Amino acid sequence: MFAYYRFKMGSFDITIFDQVMRSYANLDAPVSIVKGVHDEFGPNFSVLGDHFSPMNAVLAPLYWIWDHPAMLWIAQAVLFAAAVPIVWVAARRLFGRRTAYVIATAFALSFPLQVATFNGFHEVAFAVPLTALALERFQAGQYRQACFVALSLLLVKEDMGMIVAIFGLLVALRGRRRLGLVTAGIGLVTFVVVILVLIPAAGGRSDYYWMYDQLGSGPAEAFWHIIVHPLHTLSVAVSPGTKVVTLLWLFGLLGFAALGSPLVLLTTPFLAERLFSSNPNHWNIEHHYDAFLWPILVFAAMDTVHRVATRWHRPRLPQRWAVGTLVAITVASMFRFPAADLMTGEAWRQGERERAAAAAISLIPDGVMVEADNRLGPYLTTRTTVLLLDQTPRDADWVIVDTEKRSFPFDSVAEQLDRLAMARADGFEVIFDRSGYVVLHRGGT
Repeated sequence: MFAYYRFKMGSFDITIFDQVMRSYANLDAPVSIVKGVHDEFGPNFSVLGDHFSPMNAVLAPLYWIWDHPAMLWIAQAVLFAAAVPIVWVAARRLFGRRTAYVIATAFALSFPLQVATFNGFHEVAFAVPLTALALERFQAGQYRQACFVALSLLLVKEDMGMIVAIFGLLVALRGRRRLGLVTAGIGLVTFVVVILVLIPAAGGRSDYYWMYDQLGSGPAEAFWHIIVHPLHTLSVAVSPGTKVVTLLWLFGLLGFAALGSPLVLLTTPFLAERLFSSNPNHWNIEHHYDAFLWPILVFAAMDTVHRVATRWHRPRLPQRWAVGTLVAITVASMFRFPAADLMTGEAWRQGERERAAAAAISLIPDGVMVEADNRLGPYLTTRTTVLLLDQTPRDADWVIVDTEKRSFPFDSVAEQLDRLAMARADGFEVIFDRSGYVVLHRGGT
């Protein structure tokens, strides 16, 4: 919540999910006008044509209680928390009760979950507990239950089909060949059908998120490039160096133990999506993407430590590894991630910029349409129709521009100043100008 209090969240993606959840709560298609208009899909765009995440609909009843974005953060916190006892059960089975508490605590305090929480709500809220439960059932040898849970991930996001396919192969390698191959087949077929059929049917494009032009113009060309040019493929995966740093964070905090388990294969689709992407947001640890990987990495690491401790008769190894992991995660949280702001109190300090933002928002009347700076949209979505302020005027009567700090989707403050000048040239009058935030109204007060 402190990220919301400090105006750290954005319409992309909080307002998108808020508008979607309001649609679901009204028993309508999951429409987000802020997403559809900005991305030129139209005001009635269904987000199932963007990311195929029908699982989000199960949260709609929360908006019958309180239709506010905070309900999404509460739901995500509960879903993340639900994964903790699942991890504890798995760790206790392998290492005993005391070590299980240490591992579960380390899992809960980890930076992937912190950062995902700081960035608001995303589909990863469901992926974390469901992935953890599928892996726990797999570890327990309950393969039918594990596959059933894994198949539910197909409703979380379109790329989960690749994870389910690999999960099925792992089950097949455990001796449940038919069950595993059927699960893998369902995962792979669903992935293809969602990308090529369902997303276009919902108004999207199957190639909208193709960001791999360094490998080819499409999947077939990219696959061939990987085979024919492996060295170039490797160079793409590790440059720039930000990608290597991200890998060190993900694997290093667990002592690189995850690399010793076949479960680590489940991370390959996620990592490939990010490391080969041309979108810099995919390369770092500043967004929610690492949370998709975290349950897999923790279960893989536990599997490796258990194997090594058993084979080499090192009964104290799991406890030492667990304590070392907890210490590493705690230190990282104190100095690098959002928890640091909570411990210093910085999270709850509003400066002049934040006060100016609140004042700017208060000037927008209820029920109007507003083109709002990305960071201010979430604070207007409960009482107005929010559009994202971008380079194209959208015929709203109210506009809020940030003239001091670059804001998505602009590349610079200069572009935002140009957008301000455009609005004034179109007849908008400035009714508020304070600490960089400018509110304009067509026709003045």
